[in-house]
Order: sequence, then structure tokens, then C-alpha cells
Amino acid sequence: MKKSLGTKSLLYPTPVLVVGTYDKAGKANAMTVAWGGIVCSQPPCVGVSLRKATYTYGNILERKAFTVCISSEKYVKEVDYFGVASGKKEDKFAVTGLTPVRSDCVDAPYIEEFPFVLECELLHTIEIGFHTQFIGEIKDVKAEESIVDEKGLVDVEKFRPLLYTPEIRKYYGVGKFLGKAFSMGKDI
Repeated sequence: MKKSLGTKSLLYPTPVLVVGTYDKAGKANAMTVAWGGIVCSQPPCVGVSLRKATYTYGNILERKAFTVCISSEKYVKEVDYFGVASGKKEDKFAVTGLTPVRSDCVDAPYIEEFPFVLECELLHTIEIGFHTQFIGEIKDVKAEESIVDEKGLVDVEKFRPLLYTPEIRKYYGVGKFLGKAFSMGKDI
């Protein structure tokens, strides 16, 4: 029997995304976001939802671009910091020692040390309520060679991205491999 949890914004797990932007003066900023994911396959698009009070919100509107970086487990402390500090008050890159890199295809930085990056041009802005969803068309995907297999596909076991559980506010790593998608159901 299932127990009702009420109306909540829950989806387990959520990806841990770090959104990179430049402010009006060209200073690099990064913000951790849990509300986001792929929203379209053609054109390839990702959506991230932010509160208006965030520094990143204004930066995206100003520059019409952002990156979505995904960290490995190695940088969980830095990722957490990006989500609690304000870029308005602090230079998050100086504090963490991580390296902002200017994208070669959109007006936004990505984080050199994070193994996976989506470079996005702002396509749509949707006011939803407490959050605004920014939909970015993915102009390029970059991945460290060390996480890409011989077929050019990302190996999640080498990558080891972070996962987040919103209600209990905990980070997790990826679990064990269970089986190949679109083939296991044939055995039922």
C-alpha cells in the first residue's frame, strides 16, 4: 500500500547540475541547480529552473547563454558550495580554486575540472511560479576523454556523476549497473 506524501516537487533522484554564466562585467559565476534536465531531443534542449532572487537568473537574461556542467563525485564539496554561496558577494572560482573556461560557442563559462558540459544558448524563458525555467538549446556537448568509451559514448561508471535527493538534502553517487535498457523487458 502506498502512502500519500501530498503535493510536493519530488522526483528521485535529481541530477546535480552546475550552471555557468557571466555577469554584466564579464565575471564568471557558477550555481548548483537540482531542478533541471533534458526537455527536448530535436532541437536538443535542456531546462533549468531558477528563482528570480539568484544572481544566475539575471546573468542568463543578460547574456542569453549558460552552460550546464556535471561534476564527478570528486568535487562534491565544491558543488555544494556553488549552491550555498552567492556570486553577487563572492568569487566562487577564487574560493574553490576551480577554473572557469570561456565556451567557444556560447557566451558563458564552464568548469574545466568537471568532466561533462552542455553549452547552451537561451531559447525560451517560462515563468512557472516560484521558479522560472530557462530552456537552452544545446550548441555543443563536451566530455573528458577519460569518461568516453571507444564508441564515443559516456561511460557513467567512469564518470561517477552526483545525484541529489531533494527532500532529505543528500548527495549520492551512481549505483551498480542493472542491465541494458530496451532489451531486458523482452524476457518477461
